[in-house]
This record gives sequence, structure tokens and C-alpha cells, in this order.
Amino acid sequence: MDRLKAYLDTVNFVEANDWEFLCSKLEPFSFQKKEITLKTGKIENYLSFLTEGVIRSYLPKDENDVTFGFSFEDNLASGYDSFITQSPSTFQMEALTATQGWRISHAGLMEVYAETKVGCTLGRIIAETLIVKQIKREISLLNTTAEERYQSLFVERPELIKEIPLKYLASYIGVTPQALSRIRKRIS
Repeated sequence: MDRLKAYLDTVNFVEANDWEFLCSKLEPFSFQKKEITLKTGKIENYLSFLTEGVIRSYLPKDENDVTFGFSFEDNLASGYDSFITQSPSTFQMEALTATQGWRISHAGLMEVYAETKVGCTLGRIIAETLIVKQIKREISLLNTTAEERYQSLFVERPELIKEIPLKYLASYIGVTPQALSRIRKRIS
């Protein structure tokens, strides 16, 4: 839980009594490699903090899935829109590696919001962080070439390159695996 505390303290300091209450609402989780962590049409019941592993967010398609996000250790993972609205998810999530961490249920988070001084502030900051991440991704897809998006992965997200299969990386930057192979060959 120390890593979760350090993460939360980067967004806002959590006092000891608030931390103890939050910890009482957390539960450990683990997923095996390739395990589906959220299915399309199911309601996301948890906001998770990864201490190990990689989770992929994607739209399942008959021919090729469309990968639109990854969650890594020391970061949050959730079908956040489904979690907040408690409505069925429009996408799936899959553990790409063995994954573990801590999670809080929707009901538990609502209790943290109601019972702690810092709860609502943390919730707002976490939501803002996730929104900014999504906006940056959308702008990148609209404003840069596939090659520029791939090259930026080396700078911003080097863990993508070593942990993620090529077909998911290609989908994430918006190209076919064959086009990504050509890009990689051109810049190497």
C-alpha cells in the first residue's frame, strides 16, 4: 500500500486518519495474463491501482480489436465511465501480463467521499488526470503522424515498447501491424 500512498500524496497529501479509512475500503486483486478484467456490457465496479502489470483497454471487433489505452504499474486502471455512471461498459479490459494491486468498490469510494476531508478532492484530481490523459491522446491522433506517435512512445511511455505485443501497439497508434513494422524499420 506504500506505493498507493505515494501516488495519492503526489496529487494531494492524505492525513493519517483519512488514509486509515481509505485503507479499510481497499482490497487486493490479481489477474492472470490474458484474463479479461472488464467485459463489454458489464458494469465496472472497481477503481484499481496497479502495483504490477499492464492492462489494455480495447473495443472488441470481429477482425481486429481496437486498442485505445494501457494502464501500467503505479497508475490507475478502470472502465472509469462505467464506474462513475454505474452503467454497462462499452469496451473491454484485459491483463496483458500477470497483474496485481489494490482496488476500491464504487460504494467504498462513495463512503470515502462522504467520510473523509480529502476524499472529494482526490476524486476530482483523479478524474481530471484521466480526462487530461484522454484529451492528449485524442489530440495526438488528430495532430501527429503514426510515425511521430510511435517515436513519442520512446520518450513518454518506454514501457509500451517492451511489454506490449506489436499488434496492440499498432492499434494504439492507429496503424496496421504491417505499417508499424515499416515505421520501425525506417527509424531504426
